[in-house]
Amino acid sequence: MNILIIDDNQEILFGLEKLLNEAHFTTCTAPNLQKAKEALEEQEYDLIILDWMLPDGSGVEFLAQMRKEFYSTSVLLLSSKSEINEKVEALDAGADDYLAKPFSNIELLARIRALLRRESAYKKSLIEIGNFKADLATHEVYIEQKKIELTKKEFSLLELLLLNQHVVLTRYQINDHLNHDFDALKSSNLVDVHIKNLRKKLSLASITIETVRGVGFRINT
Repeated sequence: MNILIIDDNQEILFGLEKLLNEAHFTTCTAPNLQKAKEALEEQEYDLIILDWMLPDGSGVEFLAQMRKEFYSTSVLLLSSKSEINEKVEALDAGADDYLAKPFSNIELLARIRALLRRESAYKKSLIEIGNFKADLATHEVYIEQKKIELTKKEFSLLELLLLNQHVVLTRYQINDHLNHDFDALKSSNLVDVHIKNLRKKLSLASITIETVRGVGFRINT
């Protein structure tokens, strides 16, 4: 598990890095927001520990911007501020948890483990392919960070294809998933209609719905 620690206090950075390494986490540190941006461009992290006040800006404002750019990694915000309105501001900006300084190492590790469990569950529901992103938990689809509106049947069809990316699905299988009615397929082209509509809405995505002649359909990336 990779954790990025963003804090300008060298003593805290050293202490957190030592604590987390001993707990078998891989860590990277950044003393300011500029270094943090460079670290985020170089690799992905499972968790970010972010200080509120940094030499080149506010950690909360940095976090809010990250969320606007659809950066979904869990963030634990650290701050010497302990008033309830500061906590609310941090959570509203997109923090997943908030811990006031000074803090207990035992509590910090417990909160980190809880956030990583939550992040792991979230990633299982999130599918990202190039400029395309689908959240199977919230039924939201994005292309180039723009939300695409799908009907319930269209999303159900897309979900089925995404969960079977290397499998060709027949019209019967798709119809059964959408309607649970094999007889309806004999006199209806609803599957083809849904496929056509979905293709149109995903025309700019990094995925395409391939027709395997005589067999059915599958997602192509």
